[in-house]
Order: sequence, then C-alpha cells, then structure tokens
Amino acid sequence: MGERDEVKLLGTWYSPVVIRTKIALHLKSVNYEYVEEDLFGSKSELLLKSNPVYQKVPVLIHNTKPVFESLNIVEYIDETWNSSGPSILPSHPHDRALARFWSAFVDDKWFPALRAAEITKSEDAKAKDMEEVKEGLLHLEEAFVAISKGKPFFGGEMIGFIDICLGSFLVLLKAREKLKGEQIFEESKTPSLCKWANEFLSNDTVKNVVPDINKVAEFIGDLEAKAQSATSRP
Repeated sequence: MGERDEVKLLGTWYSPVVIRTKIALHLKSVNYEYVEEDLFGSKSELLLKSNPVYQKVPVLIHNTKPVFESLNIVEYIDETWNSSGPSILPSHPHDRALARFWSAFVDDKWFPALRAAEITKSEDAKAKDMEEVKEGLLHLEEAFVAISKGKPFFGGEMIGFIDICLGSFLVLLKAREKLKGEQIFEESKTPSLCKWANEFLSNDTVKNVVPDINKVAEFIGDLEAKAQSATSRP
C-alpha cells in the first residue's frame, strides 16, 4: 500500500474486539487515526454511516471504505499490508484453516459460555456454563501444544491469528480476577495456556495497545453497580 493510505479505526478503549484490531495494525506498522466512540451515549454520525447494519465497533475505514467485524478486519489488515511486518495468518492452507477454526471456537462457543456464566442469576446455570468454559480451555490447551510446537505463541515465534483472538480477552479476564477473584486460567489444568498468557501480555506490541487492567476493573465495577442500581429501583 502507498504512503497516502488513510486509515481510521472507530472503537472503544475497553473493547476486546477493538484491541484485536489495534494489535494487528501495530504488528503491521500501519499508521492510523483512532476515533473513540461512546456506545452508551450518542454514537457518531461516522459510525452510523460506516456501519448502518450493526452500528457497532470496531470499524476500520481504509481510504473511505469501511471494513467490519474484528477477525474479518484482522484478516483484511494481514492481506492488505502483506509486505509489512510478520504474517498474522499462517502461510499453509491447513494451518490457516486451523487458525480460523479455533478462533471461531473462541468467539462462538467459549466466550459466550463465559459471558453467560457472568450474567446468570441461577447458580445451577452458572455452574453449567463454567463447566463448558473449563472444558473449552482444555481443548485450547491441547490445541496450543499441537499448533505452537513448543514455541511461545499459537503463531510460533510471533503473535498470530489465534493469539490475537484469544489474547484480546486476557485484560478483561485479569480485570475480573482483580475485581471478583475469578481465576479462569488455572496453572494446574492449563499450564501451557497460563505461560502463553504471560508471554502475550508481556509482548511489546501488546503492552503498547491494551488498556490498564486496574482501569478496566474499575470500569466493569462501575457498570455492574449502575446495572444493579437500575434493577433494584421500584
């Protein structure tokens, strides 16, 4: 791509899926303008115009053309700036298929179960959802061992597609751990994933992108307090 590329990212600072896009842009050394959106207030005209169907972030605008959905955006960045920085998706078709499969597993099965466990008021339902979360982590532990082949990341020596997908949730998980003492990654059950998580959050690119864990914990606490206050009103 040429030097005249205009790249703009519409997002929210705390969003894991926005973090994905930021990591990909930084890995590829793409200069971009970041626009913070207030999803709880008034959404910008640019967001409503760029993503009229879902009206949500992230939205990547490249030379006036919008791209939606976080993993789709990550692939777009990888393909568009393919000569800059490391490849995010593997080069071999089978490896790419595995990367897409496990990323879809995280988004479509694992994280929804975790989210359901967080918001349910039924202890039985919470226990069932958490069992699914833990079972999913065991699958991801096995996948990491097989795919990484002893290297630090799913992508090998460098952060790749699955790393970005799963790793984008780590700050949120760490914030909930600080706020409520919830420990999702357990050393005794998923030692490889625990080590991977530390490697991921220690990576220079990631450190320059992810928000402060204490700030996220405070934000989650405020949101939950407001929600509880709203439901307790007569």
